[in-house]
Amino acid sequence: MTDCTLRLAEGDEVVVAIRDLPAGTRLTAGDHTLVLRSDVPRGHKLAVRDVPAGGQVHKYGQSIGRATAPVVAGDHVHVHNLGMDAAAAEHELATVHTELPVPTGLIRTFDGYHRADGRVGTRSYVAILTSVNCSASTARMIADKVTPLLVDYPNIDGVVALTHQSGCGMIPASSGGTMFQRTLHGYASHPNVSGLLVLGLGCEMIQVQSITDTLPIATDTLVESLTIQDQGGIRATVEAGVKAVAAMLPILDTRRRAPAPISELVLGLNCGGSDGYSGITANPALGYASDLLVAAGATSVLAETPEVYGAEHLLTRRAVSEDVARTLLERISWWEQYAEEGGGSLDNNPSPGNKEGGLTTILEKSLGAVAKAGHADLSAVYQYAEPMTTRGLGFMDTPGYDPVSVTGLVAGGATVVCFTTGRGSVLGSRPAPTIKLATNTEMFERMSDDMDLNCGRIVDGTSTLAEVGLEIFEWIIAVASGRTTASEELGLGQDEFVPWQLGTVT
Repeated sequence: MTDCTLRLAEGDEVVVAIRDLPAGTRLTAGDHTLVLRSDVPRGHKLAVRDVPAGGQVHKYGQSIGRATAPVVAGDHVHVHNLGMDAAAAEHELATVHTELPVPTGLIRTFDGYHRADGRVGTRSYVAILTSVNCSASTARMIADKVTPLLVDYPNIDGVVALTHQSGCGMIPASSGGTMFQRTLHGYASHPNVSGLLVLGLGCEMIQVQSITDTLPIATDTLVESLTIQDQGGIRATVEAGVKAVAAMLPILDTRRRAPAPISELVLGLNCGGSDGYSGITANPALGYASDLLVAAGATSVLAETPEVYGAEHLLTRRAVSEDVARTLLERISWWEQYAEEGGGSLDNNPSPGNKEGGLTTILEKSLGAVAKAGHADLSAVYQYAEPMTTRGLGFMDTPGYDPVSVTGLVAGGATVVCFTTGRGSVLGSRPAPTIKLATNTEMFERMSDDMDLNCGRIVDGTSTLAEVGLEIFEWIIAVASGRTTASEELGLGQDEFVPWQLGTVT
């Protein structure tokens, strides 16, 4: 049994298949023999003990649901016989404190861009930030015309048009309007943005001046703004925009990377297209790397509130204070109400792709997702796109939808993003680079052009979790110093700027 399954905690009623197991397969553990009653695909669960209908099923030593029918040892355990466990977890508040050991030699540096406000960027971009969707096409035209000029300016990472579907038909002072403006402010003042052109139409609800006049922006960021109506139309605006950005390039190209302590890094943690291996390989390995960064004084932030639902008790007990823990629980309660108002519920998850990969309930998915946060204490809980100013491990309230979640993390100041995937997500992000971590070897080899690191080796038995975690840590430092990721080579990250939209559109 140990050759083809993994048991994640003593007492679990299920184990995870690490290769496809056909019906009739005989598995032995000591003097006990188990015969599979049906096919069990790789990454899926099989029962090693009988469970009565209504009984809890455990994985990771935690309940992942209740049997909806009697389960017999040797059964495939999945959506046909496992449902949600509605019993509320007990939430301890700030009861567990972990002193992360600082390994020998962890005093490390990366080569970054030192900004006038004291932050350190990992890239140097010119961002064309649109205040309204009406200026989106114009922004793309400017970026397309300027990008060929970069061949003469090798120290600039790119010109990115950050366009969206909003900016008007909203109430700026509403919760949704405030969140949207906070997102734009976060990108405009991001340490990876060295040059900024804010582009509007002129008559929208979110005016260009509301972005440029209220920014806590670094004094060394070159800033210009234009409105299409004032310039006399699209053609005139494109001409003026190209001229404005082109004038920035010689200045920005003189800037160089210089060593900075890794404590200045801000890491965003995210996942998408998860599978049955996510909580076994890539997520805990990323948690290992996150703990190394936090031990060195850096900032690492978990996100996706609907995808820690049911496992939030593992975070609340690690909070540095009861107030931090309660803030997380308040966000969980908000999401429960938000989902109900939309005609759904938070247990209506995982996605079809997640289920095909072996995940059955949101409890199982969340328990694996939380592993990205390692073992560090939870230092802060942030609203969507709120500046992430507290060092250590944080949590940002975002949806589980990958582009929206990563947009919030980058707006909050993440300078590097690590993204785990089992099914094969193709997300990228700019101006912060995304490192793609594959949970299984089969997908990594099939989609090797889109992935950076194969964490499936942990299950394959060719590397330990600690070894892969250390590799991820080294990848983060290398990418922060300029190493190009797979998603950057493919030019991803412009269309993945997707601010979270809430509230009435009028």
